Amino acid sequence: MKRIVLATALLVTALAPPATAAASGGPVRHTEYGSLAAAYDNAGISAAGAPGSADLDGLGNSFVAEDLSAAGWGPGAPVTLVGTRLTVPHTAPGAPDNVVADGQRIRLRGSGSALTFLVTGTAAAAGGTGTLDYADGSAQSYTLTAPDWYSGPSDAMAVRVPRRNTPAGPTALDVKLYAVSVPVDTRKRLAAVTLPTVASTGGSPAPELHVFSLGLRPKSSGWTASWSTAIDDGLAPYQWTDRTLRMVEHTSVGGNRVRVRLDNAYGPGPLTVGHTTIAVRASGPDPVAKPVTLTFGGKQQVTMPAGGQAYSDPLPFTVPADRDLLVSLYLPGTVQFAPMHSQGLQDMYSTNDGGVDDAADGSDFPVNNLFGFWTVLSGVDVTGPSHSTVVALGDSITDGYASTVNGNQRWPNYLAQRLNARYGPKAPAVANEGISGNRVLTDAFNGLPNTGTAGVRATARLDRDVLSQSGVRTVVVLEGINDVNSDSSAADVIAGLKQIAATAHSYRLRVVVGTLTPTAGCGCTNPARAAARDTINAFIRDNGGAFDAVADFDAAVRDPANPQAMLAQYDSGDHLHPNGAGYRAMADAFDLASL
Repeated sequence: MKRIVLATALLVTALAPPATAAASGGPVRHTEYGSLAAAYDNAGISAAGAPGSADLDGLGNSFVAEDLSAAGWGPGAPVTLVGTRLTVPHTAPGAPDNVVADGQRIRLRGSGSALTFLVTGTAAAAGGTGTLDYADGSAQSYTLTAPDWYSGPSDAMAVRVPRRNTPAGPTALDVKLYAVSVPVDTRKRLAAVTLPTVASTGGSPAPELHVFSLGLRPKSSGWTASWSTAIDDGLAPYQWTDRTLRMVEHTSVGGNRVRVRLDNAYGPGPLTVGHTTIAVRASGPDPVAKPVTLTFGGKQQVTMPAGGQAYSDPLPFTVPADRDLLVSLYLPGTVQFAPMHSQGLQDMYSTNDGGVDDAADGSDFPVNNLFGFWTVLSGVDVTGPSHSTVVALGDSITDGYASTVNGNQRWPNYLAQRLNARYGPKAPAVANEGISGNRVLTDAFNGLPNTGTAGVRATARLDRDVLSQSGVRTVVVLEGINDVNSDSSAADVIAGLKQIAATAHSYRLRVVVGTLTPTAGCGCTNPARAAARDTINAFIRDNGGAFDAVADFDAAVRDPANPQAMLAQYDSGDHLHPNGAGYRAMADAFDLASL
C-alpha cells in the first residue's frame, strides 16, 4: 500500500490529470507525469534526528540522510553507475524522494543503449513488468526487479550505508540502493516509461519497488574499449597517503582520441583522484613523451561517490594498437579503500606515501614500490577506425593466470593480434573482463572490502562488465570450470550460461561460448566433475541455438591420446591453466567471422 504524503498529492494534482477509467469493464489508464520527480509519492530518506519524517518500508524505517551524504550521495548529487549518469533526488530529508512503482507513466525523452533505474525493494525483492514507449508509437515490455534494501545481495548494489533510521533513531544495519538496467532499442527515440505494477503477495506490509532516479545510458558514439579490466575486490589492507600510481595497460586497437574510466565500485565512501595522466610507454615506468593530463568536466581533480564511476573528457591523443600505455593517478590525502583487479600479471609502479603529485613526471618518475594489480582505473576507450568491441567474460583462464608476467600472453591479447592482422585499423577492440576464480552461479566477493578476489558471479556482473562497455557488439563467455570444481551440477551451469546468453541477446549482442578446457591431473577434479565438464561441453557444442557461435577451446588444447588432459606443450604445469602457447592456441580456435 502506498504511503502518500500531502505534499505529493498536491503536486500530482497540479502537474498531471487524474487517472481515468475506460468504458465499463475496461482498463484504467494510469496517471502520466512530466518527470519522475513529479511522481514522487514516498519519503524514504530522513535526517538522523527526525526519523518520523520518512517511512520507506511501511514500518517507519528509512535511509539516514547524513550517511548518504557522507557517501557522496547528498541531495542532487550526480552519480555515474554502469555507464549511466543518474541524479540523487534533489529533495530535503523527509520530503518525497521516490516513487512506489504502480504503473505510473513517466515522460522520458531521449535515446540510449539502456535505461538504468536507481531502486530498492522493501518487505522483499519486488518487481514486475513495465513498458518502454517510443516516439514512433511502438512499445517494448521489460521486467524490473529490485532486491530488498537490507536483505538483498551486494553484487548489484549501487551504494551501501551502515545504518537505517528507525522510529527510535538510527541503528546499525547495512541498507542498499541498487542500479538495475533494461535494454533500449538504440535505433529509436524513447518517449516515456511505464513503471511496473508489483503483484501483491498478501503480506503486510506488501513488497514495494521504490524508484529514486532514472537515466539513459548513452550510445557508444564511436568509442570502443581498447583496454578494460573487471573489478574483483576492494582494498582493505592498503592505506595510501599522497601517493602516485603509474599503471601499464596493453591496448587492443588504436585511435585518435582517448578517455579513461575511473571506478569506485563497492567503495564505502568518496574517492578523490587529484591528477590523471596518460602516455605511450617506452619501457618500465618511462613514457615515450611527457604524460598528458586528462580532465573530468574540465577539471583536473575528480571525486567519485561511493560506488560511482568517472569518465574523463575526450582528449585528442594518438593511441597505438597492441602497445603499452601508462596511466598515472595521483591520490591526495589518505585512501582507505579502492577497487582493484587483483591479477594484473604486469609490473606497476608507485611512489612512497607522503609524496607530491608525480603523475606528469617523465623518465624521472620516482619508483619506490612495485605492485601487480590495477586499481581505480578500469577502462581506456578510444575513437578511430574501429567501431565495435568484443568482450571476453571469463575466469582465470581468460585472466591469463600462469602466463608470463609482463608478457601479455592472455588469450584475449592473442585474439586482438589476430583481429588486427586480419582487419587492420578497423579490427574490433577486445576487452578482457576475466576474473580469476570467478563462477557462473556463486558470488566469491560480497561487496565488502577484502572479502575475496574472485568477484561476483558472472550472471550478476553482466551490466557492469559487459553491457556497459563502449562499443560492445559480441561477448565471448568462458565460465563454468570453477562451478564444476565446486560441485555445482552441469544442469545448473548450463542454465546459468543460457541466462547470460539471453540477457546479452536482449541487448542485441552476439554470444560466443567457449568449451571448458581439460583438467585431468589437477587436484581440483575427480570423475564426477570430469563427467559434469563433458556434459556442459556437449551442450555448448550442440546448444540448440542458445548461442550464436562456439569457440572449442577444449579441442584446441586437449591431448588427442587423453582427451581429459591438456596437451603437455600447452600445460602451465598445474594441469588446469594453459601456458602462453596454450593461450595462443585458444585464440587460434576462433572463427573470426563469428565475432
